[in-house]
Amino acid sequence: MSISAQTCPCQINPSSDDISAPLPYRDCCQPYHDGICNKEANEENDNADGIKADTAERLMRTRYSAFVLVKPEYIVKTTLPVQQSLLDIKAIESWAKETDWAGLEIVAHTPKLSKRHAQVEFKAHFHTTDSAADSVEEMIQAHHELSAFVKVKDKANNDARWYFLDPTVAMTVSQKQPCICGSGEKFKRCCGMYI
Repeated sequence: MSISAQTCPCQINPSSDDISAPLPYRDCCQPYHDGICNKEANEENDNADGIKADTAERLMRTRYSAFVLVKPEYIVKTTLPVQQSLLDIKAIESWAKETDWAGLEIVAHTPKLSKRHAQVEFKAHFHTTDSAADSVEEMIQAHHELSAFVKVKDKANNDARWYFLDPTVAMTVSQKQPCICGSGEKFKRCCGMYI
């Protein structure tokens, strides 16, 4: 069975059977992935940007699916642009491949932390083995995170896009410098409050 016919990874939640009609990948996260990942191959096409996540939660879901389907370029391209060159794409790819993903649970979505910031609390479930037990048992654990997102406006074409603010990226920015998102505000009053 091809991946496009399967349930989208972001629709699988091991702690709930709430989704009555889960969407297949082709109707859920694939258009987002294709729009970003195929952009370089289609630079001459103005529509190569694909569709954009309309909320931070939607972006979080597409990023989770990108980890499951090992699309590290999508993870990089949906991280705040100033942080992208600081990411280790090989480490992202390796972690995505080595993790046996089990599902995504959105705990909470706060769409309006400020005029351009949002938060998503989520649990990314994964399988582990308990080798301490008499027999090797499979268990499900969760990576529980509260992630910050920022909506960045492109002044050239009056367009806006959500990006993940990666708190693990070491950056040399002081609290009084202009914000890394390009808002024009001081870092401490903008993204500095969330990372």
